[in-house]
Amino acid sequence: MKYNFLIILFCTVTGIFIKAQTEQEPIYFNEYLKYVKEKNLGLAAQKYNISMAEASILTAGIFPDPQIEMETSNNGVSKDMGYTVGGAVSWTLELGGKRKARIEMAKNEAEYSRLQLQDYIRNLFADATLGYIEALKAKALLNVQKESYQNMLTLAKSDSIRYRLGDISKVTSQQTRLESSSLLNEVYQLEGAQQQSVTALSDFIGSDCTGKDVSGNLNTFNRNFILNDLITQAFNERADLLASKQNINTAASRVKLEKANRVIDLGLSAGAGHNTVANNEIAPSPAVNTVKFGISVPLKFSNHRNADLKIAEMGYSQAETEYRQIENNIRMEVTQAYQQYTSVQKQLQQFDNGMLKEAENILKGITYSYQRGESSILEVLNAQRTFNELRQNYFQLLAENASALIELERKAGIWDIEF
Repeated sequence: MKYNFLIILFCTVTGIFIKAQTEQEPIYFNEYLKYVKEKNLGLAAQKYNISMAEASILTAGIFPDPQIEMETSNNGVSKDMGYTVGGAVSWTLELGGKRKARIEMAKNEAEYSRLQLQDYIRNLFADATLGYIEALKAKALLNVQKESYQNMLTLAKSDSIRYRLGDISKVTSQQTRLESSSLLNEVYQLEGAQQQSVTALSDFIGSDCTGKDVSGNLNTFNRNFILNDLITQAFNERADLLASKQNINTAASRVKLEKANRVIDLGLSAGAGHNTVANNEIAPSPAVNTVKFGISVPLKFSNHRNADLKIAEMGYSQAETEYRQIENNIRMEVTQAYQQYTSVQKQLQQFDNGMLKEAENILKGITYSYQRGESSILEVLNAQRTFNELRQNYFQLLAENASALIELERKAGIWDIEF
């Protein structure tokens, strides 16, 4: 009976453990970014702009529809003059290259939409990666706090034994126990922050990320750059700048279309008619067939008011000005992002010079001295807090360094983030 109870207990504990493990399904960055590209709802909505722009090209190439006219008349209700039946086909002949100008503008607008989509993807990938970095940082800070709590809990258990043996006072034992309880509360707080940061990734992949465990190394975000090369790269590759340049082409094609619209169009028509026999005694006539051709020329009095053309020309000047403004902004953005990244890199070097190792050695030394009765609990707690703060600052700085690199590559139009 006892043997069966142990088996049941073992299976129950194992089942709980396996369930806890399955709840933390790992997600890797490359897999996550693939989900962003394939399942992001905002990106899916933006892609419709491309389809609509391509459909506009087909619409722009449509010729004016012809018109069919049918008519009949009674030439004399009481005079017996017969009937007339006729029909005609009319069509507008566009002159001045209107159709060609419409197609050119539609193609320029489609290309502009494609470049806007590229810029949307550039910012989407950067924002999604920043969210992933935030989740990694929250996970690292939680692990630091858990380790600190475990260390303090071990020390509290040791002090409880030492107190019963009479080696330390009750107050000292209570102090370590209270400190471990305080650290446990901080663990709970950071667990909530870590879970929220993972859940926030759901917005980027279009599905629930709750319960997943992000994976990655924050130490891999180190690059060497030359500022002038980054600025040149940005001018050549930034999709928003390319889109602004394409907008100039679109504005130019709009001016061309407005000029073409000022050219008159001709109305052409061709028709045939049939007059029946007229039996009127005064003026009898036989049945006859008629053919007619016609041309209509509109009187374009509206050409004296060229507001649409002026608006198109001002739009072209505006597009050129916006392009120069974006160039200036890009130069400033890349420079600032480069300065931020180099600043964080210098701060990281301080940790690489042994700050963490030194703080860890100090903590171990003071803890050893405390266990031998050569130092106080306050010295241990101060050393523990200093070590924790340094480790937390280190991981926060690693995350800041990663974020600075992502922002720098976003501003420079580069994307080679993998970890």
